Amino acid sequence: MIAILGGFGAAVLWASANLASSRSSRLIGASSSVAWMLAVGLAIALPFAAVSGPVPPITPTLAVWLAASGFGSVVGLLLVYRGLRIGKIGVVLALASTEGAMAALLSIISGESLSLPVMLVLGLMAVGIATVALAGGNAAAPVDENGAALPSTGLNADQRSVLFGGAAAIAFGFSIYGTAQAGISLPAFVAVLPARVVGVAFVFVPMVLAGRLRLTRQAVPLILVTACGEVFGNVAYVYGARESIAIASVLASQFAAVAAVAAFFLFRERLSTGQRSGFVAIAMGMAILMAVRT
Repeated sequence: MIAILGGFGAAVLWASANLASSRSSRLIGASSSVAWMLAVGLAIALPFAAVSGPVPPITPTLAVWLAASGFGSVVGLLLVYRGLRIGKIGVVLALASTEGAMAALLSIISGESLSLPVMLVLGLMAVGIATVALAGGNAAAPVDENGAALPSTGLNADQRSVLFGGAAAIAFGFSIYGTAQAGISLPAFVAVLPARVVGVAFVFVPMVLAGRLRLTRQAVPLILVTACGEVFGNVAYVYGARESIAIASVLASQFAAVAAVAAFFLFRERLSTGQRSGFVAIAMGMAILMAVRT
């Protein structure tokens, strides 16, 4: 049950973070949004990490998981935020959220044991997420960080946003699997630090030195919501993954469905028939999974 609660809690928090980031990235640009979110997230997570208990020795294996968690997350965030600037929130996040299926597959390959009913339900939910992604409509025209139209590059905005979302899913898949593995040995708030540390070192600081970091008053509350959602969402995921990486990963990946529904009410983004069918499959899978695991 902890895997279900942790995974679904992560989905809600990550959905909130991505909704806020979709707005901030259009105000100050994707790179600045990522940089500020990671820096603020580090400031939020550090005090909790400092009082979360002793940290065991960092073995070579644990160092690999920490590196995968940190670099995979930063690369994935940069890719998905680029996609959010030019595509529909529901479509980009649905593609990116297939990270959960990738992490679940890595977990099963590494030896995690799941019953056949649970595997079938996780498969149903993964199909639902993929349906949401592939049933997207037309996206907005691409714009630069100042809102000016960008020239055509052969691919339309919808196609480019799909590429960004798919590439982000690969990076995120390795990241959340690495985070889950690190969270087995480390306190939860320590396990989520690598992405923030890597992000500050390789995104925030270089942008400050280059004079490219942007921030507006309107973007400040959005950055705060994004940073809190990312940090506490990852912590919820770590707790859930300690019981089952596969279940927590697939449930956490529902952040795309949560965000798409919220975007319909908040931003009036229309949902196609295919997307609504995907949401039904996800909801059915969630209900069956809770019944099977309780």
